[in-house]
This record gives sequence, C-alpha cells and structure tokens, in this order.
Amino acid sequence: MPATALRRRRAGLSAAPEPTTSPARYKVTGVRVLRSEWGKFWSLRSSWITLGVAAFLLVLFGAIASYTYGPDAVATGGPPGPGGGGDSDAVSLALTGVSFAQLAVGVLGVLLSAGEYGTGMIRSTLAAVPRRLPVLWAKAAVIGPVALVLATLGALAAFQLGTPGLDGERIALSLGDDGVLRSLAGAGVYLGLVAVFGVALGMLLRNSAGAIAALVGVLLILPGLASLLPDSWYDTLSPYFPSNAGSAVYALHEASDALSPGAGLAVFAGWVALALAGTAVRLVRTDA
Repeated sequence: MPATALRRRRAGLSAAPEPTTSPARYKVTGVRVLRSEWGKFWSLRSSWITLGVAAFLLVLFGAIASYTYGPDAVATGGPPGPGGGGDSDAVSLALTGVSFAQLAVGVLGVLLSAGEYGTGMIRSTLAAVPRRLPVLWAKAAVIGPVALVLATLGALAAFQLGTPGLDGERIALSLGDDGVLRSLAGAGVYLGLVAVFGVALGMLLRNSAGAIAALVGVLLILPGLASLLPDSWYDTLSPYFPSNAGSAVYALHEASDALSPGAGLAVFAGWVALALAGTAVRLVRTDA
C-alpha cells in the first residue's frame, strides 16, 4: 500500500478513490470545424467593417446611378450606361455598385484565410484539424452564404431606393417584371462566389497583400489587358474571363457578345472551383 494512503488510513481518513474513467475525447467533425470558423469569422472586427462597406457601396452607387440617370445624355454626347442613358435599364443602374462591392467581399475572403498565415494562428488551426481540408471547406461555407445573403439584400435595397428616381422614365421597372428578381438574386450569388474566390486565393498564396493583388488583377485588370489581343482572340476569350462571366449572371438582358446567365454562372463557378482545387492541393502537400 502506498505510504500516502497508509498515513491517511492511520489518520482516520479513507483513501481517495482513484479515477476510473479517462478524460472525454472529442472527435473532429465537419460541423465542429464549421462552428469554429463561424465563431472566428464573427469575432473579427474586419468582418463587420468589410461587410458594412460592401453593403454601403452596393446601395449607395446603385441609388446614385438611378437618381442621376438622364435619357438626354446620349444626345448631348454623354456616356451610355449608368447615369448616362444608353442601353441602361433599372436593374443595371441599381447594380452599379457591384463592381465596388466585389472588391470588398473578395478582400474579406482573403483576410479570413490569409490573415491566419500572417498571425501564425494557422498552425493552431491545423493542429486541431489534422486533415486540413475541412478548414478550407468550412471557411468557404461560412463566408459564401453570408456574402450571398448580404449582397442580395443590398441589391434589393438599391433597386427599391432607386425606383422613385426613375419614376416616369422609359427604363423604369418593378420587382414583378420579368427577370428583375432573377438579376438581383444573381448579383448576390456572384458576390458570394467572389468571397469564396478570395478565401481560395488567400490560402493558396498565404499572403494578404499578394492575394488581394491577385484578386484585383483577375477581376479588374485581366479584361483590360486582354483587349491588347487580336480582335478575333479577344472576342472569343472575353466572355470567359471571370468578371465578364460573373456579370452575365446578373444581367437583365443577354448581350450578343456575352454568355447567358446560366452559362456565366457555370463558367465563374468553374474558376472558383479551380482556385479551390489548387488551394486544396497545396494545403495538403505543403507545411503551414
């Protein structure tokens, strides 16, 4: 008998019972990883700020474009499109802010993933989730739906706020008109995929500045550089660039040189899936 137990017995005390059960072991599951990423996402101040900026830009520029629309601008040499007559419609005016909001939600996706590499927290994350890939899927599953819902509500708000500004205009539309709700929802889907694209780039490049530069280059600079190609090449390739395919998703009317909404969604989703696949390969094969 151990000396400690003997002394306790002599002192009239019973020996402390030895533990009969081992500590509980918790299994890593997809739901628990998702819950963890959800908590991390909403605990970051940058999440709230960037989401607010994205919604603000979407609503602000959409409302401004609707209230500054002038059908006489084309006759006076003004530019076509939002704020300037031309082939604009009420939906395209309301969604003027999409080009600005896409940068905000894309940067948010980058910060959600690459930010952990900058702080070193990714080592703790991958130590808790040794299989690694659930971390990538959970980050995408958190930010994608959040950005989709926020962007859809922002697009609806921009359209509704801009409707009075187009009262009596030939291009005025209501939510009940053909294709309007589909276009507004398409803007939400596009921005949700942009956020997931940002997550993929952030974990692929593992550097916030580099991933943001890549995001801007792919969405904004690549179409401009492609215009340097021969016309026959540009006309063939242009509809398949990420931003051009994405804009087809929320276009009210299909342009002659653009993809249909369904084809545009498939192409842009393919770009996002390609980025996720590359990120998954690097995440599994290389150290953090």
